[in-house]
Amino acid sequence: MADEQKQAERIGHWMAQHDRFARQLGIQLEAVSPGFCQVALTVNDDMLNAVGVTHGGVTFSLADFAFAVASNSQGKVALALSAQINYPAASRAGDRLTAVAREQNKNRRTGLYSVEVRNSDGALTGLFSGTVYRRSEQIENWINPE
Repeated sequence: MADEQKQAERIGHWMAQHDRFARQLGIQLEAVSPGFCQVALTVNDDMLNAVGVTHGGVTFSLADFAFAVASNSQGKVALALSAQINYPAASRAGDRLTAVAREQNKNRRTGLYSVEVRNSDGALTGLFSGTVYRRSEQIENWINPE
């Protein structure tokens, strides 16, 4: 179990360092374990839509990054097959959004994940679900290319 946790942490930190879009948004990795990830960002004025609430793409991107880390955390390269999100409440500039991804089902080739995004007050601002395809390739090949 300790080795699986170390692997998940290593993969999560590597992904956080190498995902340029996540870095550009200011997404911070807070926790990772096999099949689980928690990330967060603070909404700034550049992340607002025309009516002054957080652009849905920002919320989606935060959830998508949590999904990516959780689904890759067990060592095999996992790529999204589908993803969808619902926005039950809005967030605004200054809000700290936290996304928590959890593995709901996993088999050899696919995985199903849910991600909850909450604002600073704990209100649910995004409910995301995604399915991945697991390739046979180990993510270690990307971390340490030969």
